[in-house]
Amino acid sequence: MQPISNSELILNPDGSIYHLNLCPEDIAPTILTVGDPGRVARISRHFDELLVKKEKREFCCHTGRVGRKNVTAISTGIGPDNIDIALNELDALVNIDFESRRPKAAHTVLTFIRVGTSGALRPDIPVDSFVASAFGVGLDNLMHFYGYNPTMPEAELTDELNVFMDFTKQLPFYTCQSSQVLLDHIGNDMRQGITLTSPGFYGPQGRQLRLTPRFDQRAFGQLAAFTFKGYPITNFEMETSAIYGLARLLGHRALSTNAIIANRADGTFSQHPKDTVDRLIVRVLERVSELD
Repeated sequence: MQPISNSELILNPDGSIYHLNLCPEDIAPTILTVGDPGRVARISRHFDELLVKKEKREFCCHTGRVGRKNVTAISTGIGPDNIDIALNELDALVNIDFESRRPKAAHTVLTFIRVGTSGALRPDIPVDSFVASAFGVGLDNLMHFYGYNPTMPEAELTDELNVFMDFTKQLPFYTCQSSQVLLDHIGNDMRQGITLTSPGFYGPQGRQLRLTPRFDQRAFGQLAAFTFKGYPITNFEMETSAIYGLARLLGHRALSTNAIIANRADGTFSQHPKDTVDRLIVRVLERVSELD
């Protein structure tokens, strides 16, 4: 393979990758992703030792030790477009030799765990509860730019969703599955379901302020009655399907965990959203420390 050109693999003068401003030695194999840069410090305060602290733009990274395991917490900013940057560059840090500018012969598998906030679509999922995403349904277009071939369960989910709801045929989407190992270990006592990943917060999630969305809250709300292999459509957020799709294409494993701070069905919002997120952080870190 020819070396990857300077315009494709962009490095900073210090040898760090372009957007993240990180060098290969700055990250751990287990990576917790968050949207909010401020949430990174709320994770790292639980580290037994802080080893790396770097930031650039919306990308803030803390790497440290939890027990005997090194863990990285990194903010991606909001949305699937930022996930495209973050996951590709994190993968490059471990699977591309920056000197030769070629992929390494030995592949390193990363573990990605999203620790994020979300809104529930079903009235039986209360605010301040947790959801682990067995599948992500991408309402964004990110995977359409990659050679993403769905697995059998993903293809079945796509077909059944199109049969269930006519409007989904007018709304191109893709489906991606979580790592079953991570779902079983980290999400074992969380509500498990199918997460809708949106490219925006307002119209793309059926919210109406002054603009009328093409697909309103009533249309999306009907999806709460859909189930696939026992998993209902549970919640809306903005990164899960992009993380799952890129992780599989790049040979990594991923899980999205969601702190439910809003319920779209009953119009409620958490009175203590930071406390809910902090409880999720503690639970995920406890279980990450036990992962193989």
